[in-house]
Amino acid sequence: MVIQLLATWIPALLIALSGVLKLSGNPKIVEGMAALGVGRYVRLLGVMELVFAALFVFPATMKLGFILASCYFGGAIATELSHDALKANPFIPIVLLWIGAFVRDRAIFF
Repeated sequence: MVIQLLATWIPALLIALSGVLKLSGNPKIVEGMAALGVGRYVRLLGVMELVFAALFVFPATMKLGFILASCYFGGAIATELSHDALKANPFIPIVLLWIGAFVRDRAIFF
């Protein structure tokens, strides 16, 4: 039970924190997003992250949150690759998200 809670809340809080930083207009985040060509969408991306984190937390919408967040962070990885700016930033949440989904419901992978 504790492992499932950790597997749910660690990725959800990490994704939500990223969303809050984008919504707050953190200068470092805005600057980095502008360099990737998505600076004008920072607030929208922050809202998306908060929604995906919330969907992942609730059992009834966990699968939808998992799929949407996986697609989102896959796109983040592709965007960073296309701009030669790849960092560990998008890898950490997606790995934690996949581990969390596996711990919570292994059927999602089969």
